[in-house]
Amino acid sequence: MLNEREIESCYLGQFIPVHYHHNMLMDQNRMHSFKSAIAYAVKPGMKVLELGGGTGVLSFFAAAKASKVYCVEFNPDMVKEARKFLAINPNGEKVEVIHADAFEYLPPEPVDVVICEMIHVGMLREKQVEVIESFKRRYLERFGGPLPVFMPEAVIMAVQPLQQEYDFEGFFAPIVQFQETQVIYAGTVEMAQPAVYSVLDFTQPNDMMIGWQGKFVVERSGCVNAMRFVTKNILSVVQERNSTIDWLNHYMTLPLAKPVQAKEGDVLEVSFQYRAGGSLPSLQASLRCEVLYESALQPHHYAPAYA
Repeated sequence: MLNEREIESCYLGQFIPVHYHHNMLMDQNRMHSFKSAIAYAVKPGMKVLELGGGTGVLSFFAAAKASKVYCVEFNPDMVKEARKFLAINPNGEKVEVIHADAFEYLPPEPVDVVICEMIHVGMLREKQVEVIESFKRRYLERFGGPLPVFMPEAVIMAVQPLQQEYDFEGFFAPIVQFQETQVIYAGTVEMAQPAVYSVLDFTQPNDMMIGWQGKFVVERSGCVNAMRFVTKNILSVVQERNSTIDWLNHYMTLPLAKPVQAKEGDVLEVSFQYRAGGSLPSLQASLRCEVLYESALQPHHYAPAYA
């Protein structure tokens, strides 16, 4: 019988079905970004730990330079997959695939880099933040400082009001949608510029509760009926070039329970709160949007105000 954490993980990420992991292998944006970041961060002879290894592909990238890679995976089906794939790939012998819970596992020796891709848009569903915070506490207790380099190093999250079409061949269904970042969707109208609502730096302590209240100036008249959530993962900071290697998750669009009619120049106030690793419905339930100032009632237009 599954214990409480195992039951929760079935819903929140650790037991992602095998075919989802195969889809991740075919996501060229994700694959190229991680390969580039790992090639930069992992130096010859380093020791690397991957938490939540899935198919083992990120551990495979690390093994090109690392002397040893510990690849931790909780799902027994994925443990078998990872061992099978790594056995038929170069440097696979450098990767030790370990069937263990990332919340509890510590490597037998200090490591230089920790890779953890338990990432969902908005840091929802999967346990990235909680796993990293738990790991840092336990690692420092066993090995002392300094902490290893984390990948991603940081996460920047933003939100944007939308007018989103929910007509599916005449069937009206306001549903959660995930959209590719480089595609223009005819049924999606951006009603204001996005605003950053949270920055997580994994070298610092991070609060599990994420909350925000901020304002947007509406750029065109219409119906604000959804919010787009944007998650940019800073995989590696390339200091010598003063740049970063990033991975942008698919956009997540959540319908509002109460759509808001707005006119150009109106000021919207948006608020929400959720726990990192929590469910999508928990964010939707807290999502609020209202017109704070109507442009027609103001003596002049307000400048953009982003909180």
